[in-house]
Amino acid sequence: MFVQLIKPEFEELIAEKDWVALKEVLNDVPSADIADLLLELPGEIAIVVFRLLKKPIAADVFAELPTTKGVELLELFNKQQLSDVMGNLEPDEQVSILEELPGHLTQRVMNSIDLEDQKQLKKLLGYPEESVGRLMTPRYVRVKSDWTIRRSMKHIRTYGKTAETINVIYVVDDKEHLIDDLRLNHLILADQDDLIETLMDRSFEALSVYDDQEEAVKMLAKYDRVALPAVDSDGVLVGIVTADDVMDVAEEETTEDMQKMAGMDALDDYYSQSSIFDLVKKRLWWLIVLFVGQILTAIAMGGYEEVLQKVVALSFFVPLIISSGGNSGSQAATLVIRALATDDIKPDDWIRVFKREFTSGLMLGGLIGTLGFVTLVGWDFMMGLPIVSTTFLTAGVVGLSLFCIVLFGNFTGAMLPFVLSKLNLDPAVSSAPFVATIVDVSGIIIYFSIAILLLSGTLL
Repeated sequence: MFVQLIKPEFEELIAEKDWVALKEVLNDVPSADIADLLLELPGEIAIVVFRLLKKPIAADVFAELPTTKGVELLELFNKQQLSDVMGNLEPDEQVSILEELPGHLTQRVMNSIDLEDQKQLKKLLGYPEESVGRLMTPRYVRVKSDWTIRRSMKHIRTYGKTAETINVIYVVDDKEHLIDDLRLNHLILADQDDLIETLMDRSFEALSVYDDQEEAVKMLAKYDRVALPAVDSDGVLVGIVTADDVMDVAEEETTEDMQKMAGMDALDDYYSQSSIFDLVKKRLWWLIVLFVGQILTAIAMGGYEEVLQKVVALSFFVPLIISSGGNSGSQAATLVIRALATDDIKPDDWIRVFKREFTSGLMLGGLIGTLGFVTLVGWDFMMGLPIVSTTFLTAGVVGLSLFCIVLFGNFTGAMLPFVLSKLNLDPAVSSAPFVATIVDVSGIIIYFSIAILLLSGTLL
């Protein structure tokens, strides 16, 4: 909303090249909104506007920009501008940018950073991709258990200025092993002559630097923390992960899961920043797979051509039958995938989920099947058609088929994510279209098998 209010003035000042007035206006605009405004500007204008920003604000704005726009600006920066921007970024933000840069820019950006920060960056970049080590910042405050509160507060005032957060203070031993974490308010309220040890309960939660970044998202949410420490394999404190660090990760993971569940590969960048070629490439493979699945559906129907010739009315209900199974399967798959993603359930909980979804499938199938039976009989009655035994038989075929297919769809959608987890594949690829395609083929077989069973000797 703020962007829409400031945008006309912003564009007018750029058109008039009134850079002095624009600089004053930008001082009151949040960094995220400035980034949004820069996105719509060509590179040569964006770089002029960017130069008007104060160094800390410029770094914050740059951190908000999507990769493609960031690379465009980096290409236009001189060495001093590179140094100013990178020097004002947090280490985890520097890592995030370097991960996305093309090769020819990486070394140029690294050369703009002072030697001490280069060593720190190379250490962070040495951790596996998408690990907590790549996400953490080494800027934190730690104290020793044998320090007094007075000495600790003096230490916090000295080093807290460069820390990403001082809401939580970490306690380490002589070998830098993490032994506790304390809220800052505990220190503020304590007697200044007490030792840190008197506040400790030696109970804390920590991440491993080798954990997946998703684990940081889950733990911060689970324990309702603003920050969590990250330790190496020996328990040595090497960094912290803050809530704002994981917000982008959470958004990226959710977006990735949603895209996979829609039946496509996850995009490497924002939709608006992805090329047409990338959009086609990410979607084409899955469309081909689903196309082949639909061919199998057509082949399955072709196998029952003789049945359809004798009872043409059966063809009218094919879309109803297969869509009901697909919808049921998609619902179950979405529920289970999301529950797995949020750790609400574990891969080993498949038996419990099977029981729940089988029971709910029986109930849903029974209700939808009954609705189908009543609807078909009621339709013939409303149309003034005679209600004869074949009417009930046909309605029975549709009703029983709906019951079986909804039950089967529910079972397939719920169990497929567990199968993929066992195969070390992302459960999200058991997307709604994929489940629907499986159930379509199976639904045709179930439908016509029931029709043959109930209609043999009458209509067949």
